[in-house]
Amino acid sequence: MSQTEQLQIQLHRIQQRALIIGIVALGLCAFGATLSKAQFFQSYLFGYLFWFGVAIGCFSVVALHHLVGGGWGFVIQRLLESGTRTLPLMVLLFLPLFFGMHDLYLWARPEAVAADKILQHKNPYLNVPFFWIRALIYFSVWGLFAYLLNKWSHQQDRMADPAPTLKIQKFAGPGLVLYVLTMTFAAFDWVMSLDPHWFSTIFGVIFVVGQGLTTLAFAIIGLRLVADREPVSGVIATKHFHDLGNLMFAFILLWAYVSFSQFFIIWSGNLPEEITWYVHRLHGGWGVIAMLLVLFHFAIPFVLLLSRKTKQKAQVLVKVAVAMIFMRLVDLFWIVAPNFHAEKFSIHWMDVLAPIGIGGIWIAAFVWQLKGRALLPVNDPRLAEAFHHE
Repeated sequence: MSQTEQLQIQLHRIQQRALIIGIVALGLCAFGATLSKAQFFQSYLFGYLFWFGVAIGCFSVVALHHLVGGGWGFVIQRLLESGTRTLPLMVLLFLPLFFGMHDLYLWARPEAVAADKILQHKNPYLNVPFFWIRALIYFSVWGLFAYLLNKWSHQQDRMADPAPTLKIQKFAGPGLVLYVLTMTFAAFDWVMSLDPHWFSTIFGVIFVVGQGLTTLAFAIIGLRLVADREPVSGVIATKHFHDLGNLMFAFILLWAYVSFSQFFIIWSGNLPEEITWYVHRLHGGWGVIAMLLVLFHFAIPFVLLLSRKTKQKAQVLVKVAVAMIFMRLVDLFWIVAPNFHAEKFSIHWMDVLAPIGIGGIWIAAFVWQLKGRALLPVNDPRLAEAFHHE
């Protein structure tokens, strides 16, 4: 049996198991919705935001690769492209939130708006019809990005002419700018408006950086799974894991910088309409989660990734990446959940099953897309030069 056939069997098993786990977990969450509709949508939003972040983060990282080049990007390019092709699935998984608007968003309740002058002032922007119009615009832009990226990449596989690659390179820069802009507004709409009295201009950037970090950790794990299979095994080198480790290290530093900047500016300003957001997340048990984030999302990964040995040993780097994905889940939970449980730390069983369920469905779709193309780009004019130079 060839290595390609072995890989296809391995991927099929992963896809099958992920799909089963996803269906069972979401089925249990559907049962949970009959017990507490509000809790179901709170947990579902949390799980959706995490896996959507991986899907859209795949676009940002692959666009970054096309801007700067390098072997590190080529060995994960097909993993990232497969992730971008799951965006239609994320559109479908976003639709159930329509039925939970009143349970999630205070501004979606007419009686709350009628009794609150601030909500009345924000109503021209924060209203249900405009919320869904904006969501349609965001997904249309992201869908166009994914379509063009994969279209030109597929064209390059079938021809020696470098024209498709040149198109991707020209598109990557403007595409990244538009991604940051649209994702910033999406973070405002989907997450920041959970507390419609609070605002932060850095909030969207924190989400963008977090999505890039999550995607890099996911790509490192995925690369390790295929590193021993052709054609990746023929080009993969210690340097590529080292470069990916450096990138993850940079994103960890950037996440810490923007997160602390938001905290420092708001805390030093000490304005009631701003500081309450952090007060809720530093008391009632949520402060323990905040300290865990400082330690395990920043301090310990920072120390580990300073070491060249950590980044050059794939097995060790993968463990750091797995831990980072878990801490990204914790960070997102710390951002979302206190909007509904500000008085004390609370975690519901659906908060665990919803990310597992959505993740199982997403991973099954991701593997299905990954099986459809070669693990390395074909006929890319930069490919030979990148690996030869390294």
